[in-house]
Amino acid sequence: MRIPEYVPDPADERRGWTVHAVLGTAGAALVLGVSLVLAPDGGPTADAGPPPQPSGAASPGAAGTSGDVLEPLPPAVPTWVSVPAIGVDAPLTPVGLDPEGWIESPPEDVPGLAGWYRDGTSPGADGTAVVVGHVDNAAGPAVFYGLGALAPGDRIEVVREDGRAAGFTVYDIAVYDKADLPAHVYRATGQAELRLITCGGSFDADQGYEGNVVVFARMSDAG
Repeated sequence: MRIPEYVPDPADERRGWTVHAVLGTAGAALVLGVSLVLAPDGGPTADAGPPPQPSGAASPGAAGTSGDVLEPLPPAVPTWVSVPAIGVDAPLTPVGLDPEGWIESPPEDVPGLAGWYRDGTSPGADGTAVVVGHVDNAAGPAVFYGLGALAPGDRIEVVREDGRAAGFTVYDIAVYDKADLPAHVYRATGQAELRLITCGGSFDADQGYEGNVVVFARMSDAG
């Protein structure tokens, strides 16, 4: 899976988004992405079937338009992510950018591991944090296989190295063509936000998954 380029909010650049080396201006498009492994037959395994998919695309105005605004937490490295509605309880590993400027994926041989984009926002801090994970691998379903089944109101919890846990509530979920990921996916909203991202959409035997499933969530509590 690859997450296409977007034009970052200027506030995002101040929070530490890493601009691809070929981009020379502050307003240029930032290239992010992950490459996720498919099953050996080029798609979902026969036993598991295709991963669940959301019904459409989120509204550009959806982010940050409702709910109480919580005081962001100080930055801290996240170590664990839990999504009870789909049975996810997974360690997090920091991931950066590969030589081409795309977000590295977690190790493909550890299907239960998710990756936090370490050059972006920490979950719970001011800004929009990004966590990625495989949808499947050579052995079958992986950590974010069920991501497309989430619904508004579902809870995500991220445990951090400072001992605090940031709770997030899902407010939207969408699938986008990987060539058309909109800028609002990453945009700062004035709140602590989280995006969970994996492969999705239709599947092509030559190209793999043709889209990205994106879960939009905002911090709703902190312990």
